[in-house]
Amino acid sequence: MSRSVSELINSKAQKLKNMSSNIPTKAKAFFAKPFFHDRRTILWLWIALSVIAAVLKYNRTDNNFRIFRGVFWHTLQGTSLYAEYPLEYYDVNHYGPFFSLVIAPFALMPIPLGLVFWCIALSLTLYFAITRSTFSSWQQMFVLWFCSETLLTSLFMQQFNIAIAAIIIASYALIEKERDFWAAFLIVLGTFVKLYGIVGLAFFFFSRHKGKFVLSLLFWGVVLFVAPMIISSPAYVVSQYHEWFVNLVEKNGENLASVAQNISALGMVRRVLGNPQYSDLWLLAPALVLFALPYLRIKQWRNEGFRMTLLASVLLFTVLFSTGSESSSYIIALSGVCVWYFAAPWQRGKADIWLLVFVFLLSSMGSSDLYPRAIKREYIQAYSLKALPCLTVWLKLCWEMMVKNYEPHPQTLSKGQDA
Repeated sequence: MSRSVSELINSKAQKLKNMSSNIPTKAKAFFAKPFFHDRRTILWLWIALSVIAAVLKYNRTDNNFRIFRGVFWHTLQGTSLYAEYPLEYYDVNHYGPFFSLVIAPFALMPIPLGLVFWCIALSLTLYFAITRSTFSSWQQMFVLWFCSETLLTSLFMQQFNIAIAAIIIASYALIEKERDFWAAFLIVLGTFVKLYGIVGLAFFFFSRHKGKFVLSLLFWGVVLFVAPMIISSPAYVVSQYHEWFVNLVEKNGENLASVAQNISALGMVRRVLGNPQYSDLWLLAPALVLFALPYLRIKQWRNEGFRMTLLASVLLFTVLFSTGSESSSYIIALSGVCVWYFAAPWQRGKADIWLLVFVFLLSSMGSSDLYPRAIKREYIQAYSLKALPCLTVWLKLCWEMMVKNYEPHPQTLSKGQDA
């Protein structure tokens, strides 16, 4: 009797073991279907998410879009871009004067229509930056699928962060393709809208035409600086650039105590320690050193995996060490996590896979209904815990760039060629 019971238990245990071992195989088979490898699938999904986000947020939480369209109309009227307009929207604008031209086509539409097309434009910007990049086909699909949930979070806020992710990825790709003139345009564009674009200068050392790159930066800097004068005046534009600078300095101070802002490594440390009065430079300085150290490995510059990993570092650093980071900013960081994962010419181990899962569950899904509201507000948001998985990835990335060899392996070459 006891023997039969024992055999039955062993039989059940073996079945469970076989089922668990078959899960990864079945999952791979499921996602290997053509449906998931067709770019049109993800393209229409992203467009659908854009429309859904716009429809759900119209007249409810579409305040950001109302601020954005106000930048165009206030530039046209010659009024301050950084004053409060409580009859139009709450909060104030924090984007540069050049943004008036970026938002112009959408500001000219009725608000509902402009909101829908703005969200679609943001999604398409990132979609085409990824699909026109130097990533292989499977790498592109990996980023697009992995970032879909975070894309929706950003779309709900109508944030330009989606375009910032696109600008960073596209500027890297253009430098790789020796199209420095247009890479410089994107870097200056991102800088003149939200400052974040300036991180694209990190790819300067990988440019094969450094002189042309510098001259292009200067050219576009002048062109984009004066461009808003087309719909206003020189004196007005200069005054608004000055106001923008003052506005950003004040905003940085406000971000330190804001619950919705500073969702970064800086904010996480500050909140875990009880928000003590110290300068963020104590964290920024060593972080900048860690970021810069891999540049010393000049012989590794020739390896695409090394350069691509630096792209990942830039995408992560931009969010992790900015007091202005918010939940919608993580579309930038998660793009970086994806690039980190597939850029390595070696086989990623189980620890890296679990780290990727950790990123998805907390950094991506941390704002979703996956977690009870109490946990989201009292822990994830209160302590900026969305930054923790991404910070872990970035620290591991820095270590890998300092000690690993990014010389492509034969299997890596064949893997990339298939796509």
